Amino acid sequence: MKKFIRIISYIREYKAYMGWYSLFITLSIVFGLFSLGMLMPFMDLIFGKTELIGVVKTATAGNGSSNIKDLVYGFLQQSITAHGKVQALGWICLFIVITVLLKNIFLYLSFYFLAPIRNAVTRKYSRLLYEKILQLPIGYFTEQRKGDILSRSSNDIAELENSVIGALEGLIKEPLNILGILIFLFIISVKLTLFVFLFLPLAGLIVGRIGRSLKKNTNKAQVKWGEILSQMEETLTGLRIIKAFNAEGRVKKQFFALVDEIFHIKNKILNRRDLASPVSETLGVIILCGVLWFGGQLVLSGEILSPGSFITYVALFSQIINPSKALSQAAYNVTRGNATLDRLNEILEAPLTVEEIAKPIVLDTFKDCIEFNDVQFSYQDTAILKNINLTIKKGKSVALVGSSGAGKSTLADLVPRFHDVSAGVLSIDGKNIKDYSLHSLRKSISIVTQEPILFNDTIAANIALGKPEATEAEIIAASKIANAYDFIMKKEGGFESIIGDRGSKLSGGERQRLTIARAVLKNPPILILDEATSALDTESEKLVQEAINNMMQNRTSIVIAHRLSTIRHADEIIVLQKGNIVERGNHDELLAQNGYYRKLIEMQEVK
Repeated sequence: MKKFIRIISYIREYKAYMGWYSLFITLSIVFGLFSLGMLMPFMDLIFGKTELIGVVKTATAGNGSSNIKDLVYGFLQQSITAHGKVQALGWICLFIVITVLLKNIFLYLSFYFLAPIRNAVTRKYSRLLYEKILQLPIGYFTEQRKGDILSRSSNDIAELENSVIGALEGLIKEPLNILGILIFLFIISVKLTLFVFLFLPLAGLIVGRIGRSLKKNTNKAQVKWGEILSQMEETLTGLRIIKAFNAEGRVKKQFFALVDEIFHIKNKILNRRDLASPVSETLGVIILCGVLWFGGQLVLSGEILSPGSFITYVALFSQIINPSKALSQAAYNVTRGNATLDRLNEILEAPLTVEEIAKPIVLDTFKDCIEFNDVQFSYQDTAILKNINLTIKKGKSVALVGSSGAGKSTLADLVPRFHDVSAGVLSIDGKNIKDYSLHSLRKSISIVTQEPILFNDTIAANIALGKPEATEAEIIAASKIANAYDFIMKKEGGFESIIGDRGSKLSGGERQRLTIARAVLKNPPILILDEATSALDTESEKLVQEAINNMMQNRTSIVIAHRLSTIRHADEIIVLQKGNIVERGNHDELLAQNGYYRKLIEMQEVK
């Protein structure tokens, strides 16, 4: 329940709406009860009870409910005296129509003010989740399935909306409804209502036990939905490979197994959930029969309970069954919502391993050098980098080479603080990079990765990602430096052409040149090039390499590459092996050492 209360705090800005909802739902309940309450004078009039005519004509001080009854009966007595019972019957029917109309008007108004609250839950959690995803370090997502995160961002939030609003509505409306009915029942007969109270707690206990077993299966179902979305995303991404390797049968078998699992889990959930309604209805009918038995005795034994009052009592009591079922459903919704919240909170409460200090420094300009002093980095107790000592002077280019898994990309990722060092100090211009604001630090860095990361937008929007205020002339200039202008102008829409999902409408070389244009437009003092040409054909590589050479002029560059064409002219080449720097120097010096670097070059058969 604490988690549920936390959700309520998220919609406190809509407390006025909640107030209006409570008011209108209360009025709806009151008028609904009045419409049922009119059965009493209706029955007494039809049965020709003498007490209808003999009632006091005007209200007197005292019990409020008696006053209302006296006013109604007094008005009907006057109508009967003046115009007969038929007109009195017409007045009763008109009053019922008016009260039902008012009930439904107020019911609609209550839903009108509930709608923004319902949508506020979705909006709040969508914002919180997306903001947290942007804050979490990149390393967090290496352990997570993309489909599971997508499931939490869509299915779980939708599930939360339904469960929370279902609970919210039930926990406000139904207790008021039940309370109103009980007040009317007490007015009609205290003795009969006390008899009913002997059975209601037992019914509530039985129905409540059913809902408490649902949380575990609900959580399992949401986990399986995440796995299904993950496999669907992987299938769409790797469809070419699946077909090429005739793997359709294997992936289909895996997918069908997941679907079958969720089929059985959801059957269990629905069976348990649907059990609550028939059980509560059966219990309600049993109690109703008890009311008929005990109340019938009161009527037959001459107690002060007219047949009309008894029939009205039974009609009102029958109305308490649905609110009771809805209240048990609300309790189930709280349980279901808690299971969903647990999954969302796994992301929302995930620790931020990369955080800013309270008052960070702004990195206005890069003046001197980037320095690694005894830097170490470990991930889940596995050492990735060990005792790295490296100085990169402003305007110089440093190449990182080594076998896969040597730690090249991890070392480069430490500079923009995609990860934080586990030990040692990484500084820029003599200050620990943890002292700089993340925004100003990353504003000083551009990155071009091996896989071009583009978005389903226009060419211009992709180039201007890091500088959305860029002018058309600046975008064109950046595209020319990146050797991208010519192919862009051949597109039908030019710079306004939509490039498709991940740039699917472009070739590999075109995509890479766009990412270079994006980095050029940002115009940072520091560049990180992570094997930017390794996935390209010879012709594309030449164009991209020319663009890289243009971009690297007068900038500090960290280059991760295997190909000699990229690293030959680097000011210093750092050779990494198993997280350690094993060799360093320029190209000629490292060849002369006849060590690990020379072996890497010879394996590429570069002479």
